[in-house]
Amino acid sequence: MTTTTRRAVVFAGAMTVLGRAAVWAQESNRTFRIGILTAAPRAATPNWGAFFDELGKAGFVEGKNLIVDWRVLSARPEENAAVAAELAQLAPDVLLPASSVAAIVPAQAATRTIPMLGMADDMVATGLVPSLAHPGGNLTGISILATELDGKRLEFLMELVPAARHMAALAAPIATGLFQIETLKNAATMRGVELSVYQVRGPEEIAAAIDTAHAAGATALNVLASPILNANRKIILERCAALRLPAIYQWAETAKEGGLAAYGPRFTQVFRQLARQLVKLLHGARPADIPVEQPTEFELVINLRTAKAIALEVPPHLLARADEVIE
Repeated sequence: MTTTTRRAVVFAGAMTVLGRAAVWAQESNRTFRIGILTAAPRAATPNWGAFFDELGKAGFVEGKNLIVDWRVLSARPEENAAVAAELAQLAPDVLLPASSVAAIVPAQAATRTIPMLGMADDMVATGLVPSLAHPGGNLTGISILATELDGKRLEFLMELVPAARHMAALAAPIATGLFQIETLKNAATMRGVELSVYQVRGPEEIAAAIDTAHAAGATALNVLASPILNANRKIILERCAALRLPAIYQWAETAKEGGLAAYGPRFTQVFRQLARQLVKLLHGARPADIPVEQPTEFELVINLRTAKAIALEVPPHLLARADEVIE
């Protein structure tokens, strides 16, 4: 069988599965309800468009056979138990504390019976599930490989700014553990680089942390994986541009928004992956039987316009390795 034929067979099989799923959703003659608990309003996260598009392919269409109850986390963490409990009381078929530990923890406290689908930087390290293969309980979802990818981003940053001997990392305490920080510091030390870590608890602390790092002599910034930092990336992008500070980011799309570089999965594809897991749960699968998944595709994206604006010459070998170069 030729490669082209194999691809055609795989594509046809995938379309058949999607077609059957859509027919199942339509013929089940019932309306499904999902509850979403997230850090930002729906309109502020365009990636939800990809999520609902993927659900639509499987026959689950909002306003037709799907009801979506939406709640946004409070800026005061102590209030989120009540927010999660309110959502659980609506008895959704599936509860989605979708994008952070800050959403998953209060949701787990609110219910141990409603099937739950979450996304976090490291589902095992944060104690949300005992293992990826066997999550147990009523929670499954996506673990984003944050620990490994933060380290890989540091490697790329050192290649981007080879003369740097003092770098900074921006972190959020709830997303980045002490072990991970020590691992990053040790990796930097082995390359002759001092790494200073600045932890922020909210958006109001971000600009000041970057200014402090810059004043202390840091000549590059690794923006570690964190829902807080991603949600407030505009602050980081603007401050780094003003200081002409090279920085690397978690999501591939951030380089298109003006970041110098990014390495990781595409946020839109992770949301589609999450939607496909939701379809399994809506079909009646138990979360305990669905392994926690991880992204499988990672991209290095470099923005040469940003590099020019901060007077940084990107090494040719790194441009050759990039999956996308924005000129």
